[in-house]
Amino acid sequence: MEKSEIKDPKPYNPKGGRPRKKVKRETQLMVRLTENERFLVEEKARDAGMKPSAWFRQAAKKAKVLARLKPDDLKHLRTLTGIANNLNQLTHLAHKEGLTFVRQSCKELLLQIDVILKKLGSDDR
Repeated sequence: MEKSEIKDPKPYNPKGGRPRKKVKRETQLMVRLTENERFLVEEKARDAGMKPSAWFRQAAKKAKVLARLKPDDLKHLRTLTGIANNLNQLTHLAHKEGLTFVRQSCKELLLQIDVILKKLGSDDR
């Protein structure tokens, strides 16, 4: 006859006590909040049926943060500012001289604006 060994899935711990956690959180991150921010976090955590710290962890995992503007983007924005200034000058001139006088210049500026906005919008933001 063969002896079948029955292994206990949990090793015997003579000290007893609380079982070890699967994930041990060892570090802390201190965050300063205004009263309004704290109220919002607590309210959202309560609505989700979670503790605020658990809600914060969950929110941090799912959050999508947009990157700051890149140097190329800033260059495009400065160009747009210059074009806006030109468009404003053309508008004043159109009021003074008539719209047909500045029509072609306006079309060119609008095409430039369109190109720059497409460049700015091409990033996956």
